[in-house]
Amino acid sequence: MADSPYYAPTGGLPPQTQLLTGRAVFTEAYAVIPKGTMTDIVTSFLPHWDKTRVWVIARPLSGFAETFSQYIMEVSPGGGSDKPETDPQAEGVLFVVEGEISLILDGENYKLSHGGYAFIPPSSNWAVANNSDALAKFHWVRKAYEAVEGIEAPAAFVTREQDHSINMMAGTDGVWGTTRFVEPDDLRHDMHVNIVTFEPGGVIPFAETHVMEHGLYVLEGKAVYRLNDDWVEVEAGDFMWLRAFCPQACYAGGPGRFRYLLYKDVNRHMKLKL
Repeated sequence: MADSPYYAPTGGLPPQTQLLTGRAVFTEAYAVIPKGTMTDIVTSFLPHWDKTRVWVIARPLSGFAETFSQYIMEVSPGGGSDKPETDPQAEGVLFVVEGEISLILDGENYKLSHGGYAFIPPSSNWAVANNSDALAKFHWVRKAYEAVEGIEAPAAFVTREQDHSINMMAGTDGVWGTTRFVEPDDLRHDMHVNIVTFEPGGVIPFAETHVMEHGLYVLEGKAVYRLNDDWVEVEAGDFMWLRAFCPQACYAGGPGRFRYLLYKDVNRHMKLKL
């Protein structure tokens, strides 16, 4: 199996001699969870999952993520779940960053290695197993699906990032683009989980300020990211949460590509009552 280009946490603990100073930031507008905080002592465990531990990097919480949760799942050989999701209203996306998982989805069997991507509608019948002899790691993004009368729910699908082209932004000379797994105008979907790519020197040339909430996990490279009033350095393995309307921009200084897995909520009316 080819080596994965994506960063995945390894756990462990830092030595007692390490300085406490770090890059973690938690504000009302954004949060940065650096890769160095994803140690053994911050993992969690989930019902009906065997030989599996979880880094929870986003969850619905007052003053934090409002529309989604995001996990990094680490499944040991022989581990997995025949009942992975306990909420029938939850939809999900799986994105594999290391190793290989076997996915059973609506009676079909799939093997997903790094770059493997699965969309799982609410109330789906699915299971995950690690039948290999190495650890498997994948992101699991979950959202309560918002049904709309007259619009059917989206169907399940399984694909790979490697089978999708990068859609370059107009006027950027090919330095900023998005790998889309769902068409933007497909109103069945109320969330997108895409991959954004910047070549060295690529920028978001203005402070984006919009209604969509974001979760960004850095898969490759490093950059300087504008979050509200602050510029912060981020690298592969870091996670950023951006509240709706948090101003954001980016400069990818290189030397390699800067890429992140991006969640955003889309295609629905704004709730008028909390």
